[in-house]
Amino acid sequence: MRVLLTGHRGYIGAVMAAALGQAGHEVTGFDTALYEGCTLGELPALAASVQKDIRDVTSDDLRGFEAIVHLAALSNDPLGCLNEASTYEINHAGSVRLAKAAKSAGVERFLFASSCSLYGAAGDAILDETAAFAPITAYGRSKVFVEQEVALLADDSFTPTFLRNATAYGYSPSLRADIVVNNFVGIAMTTGEVVMQSDGTPWRPLVHVQDICQAFLAVLDAPRSAVHNEAFNVGSTMENYRIRDVAEIVRAVIPGVSIRYAAGAGPDPRCYRVDCSKIQRHLPSFRTEWTVKRGIVEMYEAFGRHGITADQFGSFVRLSRIRQLMASGRLDESLRWQSTSVLA
Repeated sequence: MRVLLTGHRGYIGAVMAAALGQAGHEVTGFDTALYEGCTLGELPALAASVQKDIRDVTSDDLRGFEAIVHLAALSNDPLGCLNEASTYEINHAGSVRLAKAAKSAGVERFLFASSCSLYGAAGDAILDETAAFAPITAYGRSKVFVEQEVALLADDSFTPTFLRNATAYGYSPSLRADIVVNNFVGIAMTTGEVVMQSDGTPWRPLVHVQDICQAFLAVLDAPRSAVHNEAFNVGSTMENYRIRDVAEIVRAVIPGVSIRYAAGAGPDPRCYRVDCSKIQRHLPSFRTEWTVKRGIVEMYEAFGRHGITADQFGSFVRLSRIRQLMASGRLDESLRWQSTSVLA
């Protein structure tokens, strides 16, 4: 297919671009380049790309594409809380605008990177896709709003699919340090300890970035009837972990690491476990290949190869990057570029 990949310079996008190309798809990237230069390795080369804010997309940008893989967003809870109005403008309104423009342009498939964050404060129950939404942040709420509104656009010529990714981890050349597995490994390697910001009891479903990409590929390859206006939890039901258990795996993999609880560390209201059996029923070819332990080993080896330092690892925190760009005057308060140069 001819595929437009939004957010192709992001954490998942850098891996997705390579996976789509390897699968034989013709990929064009679409990204505003907020994280240009925040790399640990080489980004995949694309034949074509567009540098543009998702809030400014038009139908003309989308003509000729058969599918859109939509990843572009403010990517986590802390960043989403920096400016909630911009979070809704980008993640919610921008995504709905993209979907409407895609339908108008004749794009047949729209794959939306949703999130298990929309389940929010759910406790210990294992949730499938019929569970009630309970988001507790602007990021999580934005995902709910997009799913609800884009689902109404579905018809015989337009097929949206909502992939509710578990919390991602694993190596990407466009690295993120602010997701739990990556964070624990990087901090452990650069300081010798895992620092727990909560009491470690909350549950998280975890999924490797490469497994996320394989889920999107499976949706693109699937018969329309299997994925039309469907939502899927993306991950493995076996890969739900308490945060403290992730820390213990890091300690077991990396020599000499200790675990420390931050002062005042207490319960985190973000707590949810998910059932991922639906995606395997609808897409029998899809199976996750990674476990958290294997991913921790991968990250440990990748960070070792690159000789990562504490300062370098800290530069991969998305919130820190955005604050730096705002403080320098290159982004305004609505997170729009204020200069023609976007290179780090």
